Amino acid sequence: MEFFKIKRDIPFMSYGKLTTAISLITFILAVFFLVTRGLNFSVEFTGGTVMEVEFKQSADLNKIRTELDGLKLGEIQVQALGTNKQIMIRLPNKANMTSAQLSNQVMDLLKQHQEGVSLRQVEFIGPQVGEELVTHGLLALGMVVIGIIIYLSMRFEWRFAVSAIIANMHDVVIILGCFALFHWEFSLTVLAGVLAVLGYSVNESVVVFDRIRENFRKPHMRGRSVPAIIDNAITATMSRTIITHGSTEAMVISMLVFGGAALHGFAMALTIGIVFGIYSSVLVASPLLLMFGLNRQNLVKPPKRKEEAVV
Repeated sequence: MEFFKIKRDIPFMSYGKLTTAISLITFILAVFFLVTRGLNFSVEFTGGTVMEVEFKQSADLNKIRTELDGLKLGEIQVQALGTNKQIMIRLPNKANMTSAQLSNQVMDLLKQHQEGVSLRQVEFIGPQVGEELVTHGLLALGMVVIGIIIYLSMRFEWRFAVSAIIANMHDVVIILGCFALFHWEFSLTVLAGVLAVLGYSVNESVVVFDRIRENFRKPHMRGRSVPAIIDNAITATMSRTIITHGSTEAMVISMLVFGGAALHGFAMALTIGIVFGIYSSVLVASPLLLMFGLNRQNLVKPPKRKEEAVV
């Protein structure tokens, strides 16, 4: 199905050096913010106290956040568990205060403003558990990256594989850099979003690269230059890109706007990742093919001479 028919090839490769330079600058800035500001890890990674509180009537989460901020305990997370009658509160570790003291202080404050508040459950996440989650998260990210490298290396010629890997790492670093720059909380749901973006971006790169590889084998493309063949491949997939990524981005933005605090980090990671995933697949990975010296001889083997074919 093709809703957007583009008759002339868009000269993407004529802007290849410019887009690659922009990507390089953005990548360096993202690394700079990661090094200087660092990620704002959530309670799952740093350790803290997790409380489940039940109300008789629906609770106003924004009002509760404002009230708890008055305790000066640090960055406190408040999110609904299914309905607003049951909420989860995450408290960071506080020097010279136990988990019981923190939870009692929070409950005393909540009971002052609303009746019928009850504490269902309290859990303490120690620093060691947080360190294990960091280790396991990095391990999961590393395994996904290694799996992608193996898959691309088996499916494509090395120039395609290396270009796609660089483009995917570019997307991940940009997402992490945005979270570091704006000091957004980096939680397990955000990590899940980053892993999802990796697979999503790889899919877009594979679609574009498959079309490029097919174009090199088409007889009517033999007289065209390599940049013209790549431009034709990208233009041919534009309709699919607009439909697929447009609908996906609409769904993710809906989660970002209406999903509440529980889905905010996950949706934000996906929102940034989808935009940069499209950008990197078209304007980063494809120009890298030219930089790595892609030509017809790399993909199309010359026909055997008659004397070699005789047995």
